[in-house]
Amino acid sequence: MLFVKYFFSLIIIFTPLNLKADEVNDWLNKEINTIISAYQNNNLTNENKFLLIEKTINNNFAGSGIAKFVAGKSWNGATKDTKLEYINLFKRHLALNIASMMRGYSDQNYELVNSRYDKKNKVTLIDMEIFSETGSIQVTWRVKKSKERYFVIDLLVADISLVVTKRSEFNSMLKNMNYNLQNFNIKLLEQNNSSYQKLIN
Repeated sequence: MLFVKYFFSLIIIFTPLNLKADEVNDWLNKEINTIISAYQNNNLTNENKFLLIEKTINNNFAGSGIAKFVAGKSWNGATKDTKLEYINLFKRHLALNIASMMRGYSDQNYELVNSRYDKKNKVTLIDMEIFSETGSIQVTWRVKKSKERYFVIDLLVADISLVVTKRSEFNSMLKNMNYNLQNFNIKLLEQNNSSYQKLIN
């Protein structure tokens, strides 16, 4: 079984900031391993693999906050029920995207190679190097602590933000719907169902 490994630079002076980096790295390493282990478990059906991965992602990503940001100006004009439906649809959409990406990397080697704390935004950025026969790719996890626990607030692949990309993608679709979030939910449900079938088959 492949495990997501992480290592730290040699530390000459041990500070509380180092302790914080160790803590968040340990947390992220554990959650990534849960996803990888699910893909590598041959006793699980593809559907059960995804459901386990979706649970892990929903528990550890700031899904509601990301959903609101991605919705843009369509958010303010929507009803409470429409917003709730959208958040649930977006969480599944996010899980499908992350699960699909991680499945592509599940047979490769990984290392969490660097972490740094952005004091201004109170966010920890953790770089993960993914190695293959043809080279490597860097994924950066943006992690924030809230209510005594950590949440992933964004994911950057080759310096491209998943959240910003989704906001741009959704804005183009919403613009054609006059920023009607209720109508958009119908389209998002169709997308989710299609992506789900591709992932489990």
